[in-house]
Amino acid sequence: MVGLLLIAHAPLASALQAVAMHAFADSGVPLQALDVEPHISPEEVELRARAMMQRLGTEEVLILADVFGATPCNVAQRLADTQRVCVIAGVNVPMLWRSLCYAAEPLESLVTRALAGASQGVLQLPTPHNPVS
Repeated sequence: MVGLLLIAHAPLASALQAVAMHAFADSGVPLQALDVEPHISPEEVELRARAMMQRLGTEEVLILADVFGATPCNVAQRLADTQRVCVIAGVNVPMLWRSLCYAAEPLESLVTRALAGASQGVLQLPTPHNPVS
């Protein structure tokens, strides 16, 4: 099973973890969340993230970060050199839920499913005054 690590600006990682537990409380998927506070150095964020990866207890880890180029994502990229790790930026709820549903698959397959969930979960809905063609 692939472990999941959420790294995002506070309080997003914890909020996403709460949403995950609301919908998938009994999934058994190892999940950790790291909220990046503005007063914490990137080095400290990396130390905390590495400790969380160890607590996951899995050989493979998928890190879901919030914004490409920001501290959470930059730290996640540095973590990808220590074990079998993939990083996806732009985490959203559909991506997270898809990751939880398919965490038993190999890491590469899980990444594909997570990305599909993210893009398929974002769409414009038709309204009476703005039908979507």
